[in-house]
Amino acid sequence: MHSYRQAIKYLAKVDPVMADVIKRAKIKPLRPAKDPFESLVVSIINQQLSGKAADTIENRFRLLFGGRFPKPAQVLKTSDKKLRACGLSFGKISYIKNLAEAVTRGKLDFKKFGHMDDEQIIEQLVKVKGIGRWTAEMFLMFSLGRPNVFSIGDLGLRNGLKKLYRLDAKRHKRKLRRLLDLWHPHKTTASRHLWASLRLD
Repeated sequence: MHSYRQAIKYLAKVDPVMADVIKRAKIKPLRPAKDPFESLVVSIINQQLSGKAADTIENRFRLLFGGRFPKPAQVLKTSDKKLRACGLSFGKISYIKNLAEAVTRGKLDFKKFGHMDDEQIIEQLVKVKGIGRWTAEMFLMFSLGRPNVFSIGDLGLRNGLKKLYRLDAKRHKRKLRRLLDLWHPHKTTASRHLWASLRLD
């Protein structure tokens, strides 16, 4: 298991730009989420929404189930009309129910994830309609606490690369590959500092 302390020590040693961000941005170690189903549903709720709007919908969703996060079977028993009243779009209701069904039927078995590598997990998750690669990568980082994940599809990370390294992720693919190789095996911690760099002057 790679500790956060090891990760920042390593990154500061190999990358002077990252070393400066680490010094200035104080980030706490990640605490992986306890319930993977909850984590994925919240990710779906958050898609294409501002933080405030997503929080409001998530709170209403929880209240619908007495304030506790529902089990997949409870979601499947709930009418689309009730879910729509929380502020969820019909598309997101469909995605959440697809996920609930995949978990209930055993098509998606979170217990097996501990024996799978990152790409195998992504492959499983994107089979569920409504979960794309970005959502799967955020899940690996924040729910499973995987230490070596970088999401090229994340706008914040691409903006961080531009700000710190004058690097356009789409045009400077070779430079990006070299940078990611440099950060290996601590790309998740590097990603978190890239996001943090956007809040620094």
